[in-house]
Amino acid sequence: MFSVLSYGRLVARAVLGGLSQTDPRAGGGSGSGGGDYGLVTAGCGFGKDFRKGLLKKGACYGDDACFVARHRSADVLGVADGVGGWRDYGVDPSQFSGTLMRTCERLVKEGRFVPSNPIGILTTSYCELLQNKVPLLGSSTACIVVLDRTSHRLHTANLGDSGFLVVRGGEVVHRSDEQQHYFNTPFQLSIAPPEAEGVVLSDSPDAADSTSFDVQLGDIILTATDGLFDNMPDYMILQELKKLKNSNYESIQQTARSIAEQAHELAYDPNYMSPFAQFACDNGLNVRGGKPDDITVLLSIVAEYTD
Repeated sequence: MFSVLSYGRLVARAVLGGLSQTDPRAGGGSGSGGGDYGLVTAGCGFGKDFRKGLLKKGACYGDDACFVARHRSADVLGVADGVGGWRDYGVDPSQFSGTLMRTCERLVKEGRFVPSNPIGILTTSYCELLQNKVPLLGSSTACIVVLDRTSHRLHTANLGDSGFLVVRGGEVVHRSDEQQHYFNTPFQLSIAPPEAEGVVLSDSPDAADSTSFDVQLGDIILTATDGLFDNMPDYMILQELKKLKNSNYESIQQTARSIAEQAHELAYDPNYMSPFAQFACDNGLNVRGGKPDDITVLLSIVAEYTD
């Protein structure tokens, strides 16, 4: 079983490379049309405790959280991974990541953002959490992706080890950089009790890695938490993306589900040499197998925007 999020309000007329006789570059130059762009997005995920039957309501998979929001100027999406260590202190890690993503979503829907500044979305959301009368304790990584409709540019901000890939013509043409303090300790936004301030790792939203680049119709954008990237290398993800037959959201949803399911299965394979296990070996640890973790996958295709 699985849990699926679907976002298919766009009329998708983007064409994936090699799947149609229609060339998106015709009359537009380099695959970029003159109209506005949008994202057709579907999501799927698993909580780490899924096998125990613990599923949460809303856009949360375990301690992961995500959102997809539309505004007249941009499509915006994000993922966050709550730091599970807080559970040892009686704190539910999903509350911080979930509230952070819901706040980002609200800011976008209210138009309180600038498409070219995704770090600003993260900063304003984090500041709102800091200003709560009752402190919301916890920590989380975060990745925000913004498609500016008119400029056809993608603006991203990534803090920690969640991230994104942009695939064009079957190859990864852009990707986020992972941010780690040291092995298995990613950059993170945090709110700690007063007695723990200065002890708990806490990074500024400004520390997020920020990029901006042009996208083309038919580009595939995969945004996910580390539960995916720790269990599936790029070549496996690209193999699954080849199964994407067209740009309607049902097809995207099916592919997102397939990717999440495969990552979930590999996470529990003790004999599999996962990317996480390889990274651990590179750091002098004798580790083998997948990494059981919450998994969140948002899969998007750049399409012509129809309001």
